[in-house]
Amino acid sequence: MKQLKIGILAYHGDVEEHLEAAKNAAKKLKQNIEVIPVRIKEDIINLAGLIIPGGESTTLYKLCQREGIFEQIKQVKNIFGTCAGAIMLAKTVDNKTPDQKTLELMDIEIDRNAYGRQNDSFETEIKTELGNIKAVFIRAPRIKSVGKNIKVLAKNQDEVIACEQRINGNYYLALCFHPELTTTIFHEYFIKKIAGTFNLILTLDS
Repeated sequence: MKQLKIGILAYHGDVEEHLEAAKNAAKKLKQNIEVIPVRIKEDIINLAGLIIPGGESTTLYKLCQREGIFEQIKQVKNIFGTCAGAIMLAKTVDNKTPDQKTLELMDIEIDRNAYGRQNDSFETEIKTELGNIKAVFIRAPRIKSVGKNIKVLAKNQDEVIACEQRINGNYYLALCFHPELTTTIFHEYFIKKIAGTFNLILTLDS
């Protein structure tokens, strides 16, 4: 099998945690995956997928602009965004700063920092389409609404916290929480989407 390359946008946030989660997910799936940090234009060439970690969404946008890769990221066919990464994927963002832009790839409306400040962070058990997991919310955004072509993968009470969209051959996955801190289940799911094994259903290790 040709080796696939997945990048982790590596400016700030849980970069190392995502690198390890993606590598461990690939090992579990026995997939020939190269996982690399992405900082400059050359890093994006030939990426099969990109993971955008949490952090501060305005800062992520500015750093992508500084390095001249913002428009280039839009060309990546498979993108997985967590927390601030989910904000980056959204077409509509409430309470964004005047100079902030997003990739505008997913048909979701999201409210940045809706769950409050850093000290309002929390953990909770959630039920997802992939199994039950512990979810960590850190200055998390809130997905306020989703388009008709969005598939919901998890809710916290009545609020959507994980969803996906396939559009024009591209695949996007957005999570309001930080899966890299507790599980590889969503990284495995993302890799399977990239690898084309769409009919496999992930379950948590016992």
